[in-house]
Amino acid sequence: MIPRQFARQTIAFSRRSISLSANPKPVYSSEQIMDMEKQYSAKNYSPLPIVFQKAEGVLVYDPEGKKYFDFLSAYSAVNQGHCHPKIIGALVSQAKNVTLSSRAFYNSIFGQWAKFITETFGFDKVLPMNTGAEANETAIKLARKWGYVKKGVEKDQAIVLSCKGSFHGRTMTAISLTDQDDSRDQFGPFLPGIMHVEYGDVADLERVLEEHGKNVVSFIIEPMQGEAGVVVPPKGYMRAAYDLCKKHNVLFMADEVQTGVARTGKMCCYEWELDGAQPDVLILGKAISGGVFPVSCVLANTEIMSVIEPGTHGSTYGGNPLGCAVSIAAIEVVKEENLIENAEKMGKLFRELSQDLVGPDRIVTSVRGRGLLNAYVTNPNHPGLAKNKQTAYDICKKLKYNGLLAKQTHEDIIRFAPPLVITEAQLRECVEIIKSTIQEFEKQ
Repeated sequence: MIPRQFARQTIAFSRRSISLSANPKPVYSSEQIMDMEKQYSAKNYSPLPIVFQKAEGVLVYDPEGKKYFDFLSAYSAVNQGHCHPKIIGALVSQAKNVTLSSRAFYNSIFGQWAKFITETFGFDKVLPMNTGAEANETAIKLARKWGYVKKGVEKDQAIVLSCKGSFHGRTMTAISLTDQDDSRDQFGPFLPGIMHVEYGDVADLERVLEEHGKNVVSFIIEPMQGEAGVVVPPKGYMRAAYDLCKKHNVLFMADEVQTGVARTGKMCCYEWELDGAQPDVLILGKAISGGVFPVSCVLANTEIMSVIEPGTHGSTYGGNPLGCAVSIAAIEVVKEENLIENAEKMGKLFRELSQDLVGPDRIVTSVRGRGLLNAYVTNPNHPGLAKNKQTAYDICKKLKYNGLLAKQTHEDIIRFAPPLVITEAQLRECVEIIKSTIQEFEKQ
């Protein structure tokens, strides 16, 4: 629950609707804002030409007042919808009291959050950080320390296994965990002690563990690969991988930064496959704070987490009061508004309604996903795309023009991930926008 001393103000805030008309008139136009970013910012993104001025629920508005449906949700950070009143209320209430203590001192919220988050996800201990990449870095440090202290791996011989095609962030450790050239090119040398196995291939994992198992400390995996194109592993793979890790005394670590917190129709995506078991280490971020404040964490049981001692790891902002208050409210929203169930129901409907677009001679060759994390795989050789050398990015630009925001991953895949608060009426309206947009390309 939200700490008692802030509950009254938070509840009062949540009863007020967000008024779009209350916004002051924008000082700059969309074009001016985009020009400023291009002039003064490093070009580490290639954003669609849309400026967010205001957002509420599944909708965003640009400075000119045009409305768009958000089907990216800040890469699944905004599962609870934009600017959810309860979450914003927790932010405002806590900000009036204390925002940062650092872990050099106790603060009145962190302990409550730690209890809440461990009980919610079923682990003994939590280690707080801020971003998904930081949480993955933390998990790798934890695994290595555990390997030396508990498993008895010889000094500097620890091996971490990760999957080809994976995405765990943009830090040096995170890009060392992947084999994707667009993340790694001209950033080497990479972190030693990392080996890559084929995603979804039990035999490949078994081979590597048989050869190197005594030094392997962990296997980090996305239960669904998001940046790789919303790739769902073959049925039975996750459980088989989990069992192999147990056989070789290897930590099974689930990176659920993007797939966790109800996105796939379960609180965590691993629940689809592990048959009641849980990972040794669970990594969360993004929607754990509803897209309102950076919060991430690593969860594990006492035997694993006990290797972390004072001085071995830390973060000035990790476990800060503002993030903790926001995170409690964000998870409560998931529970109170039945977002797990809605994600599963709306996801099934989205895939069913999308089947009209799928065919061997169509632009969309397949639809895949779980819950409300889905993707269209497109055929770049279809005349509707090949004629003008267009890709999934061009489809996303046209979707934006038609009032729906989605983002491609690679050149041929479009990811669709709306906030989990989306209604059936909204979903049906959005599918019609998507269908009409795809059909525009097919008629070219």
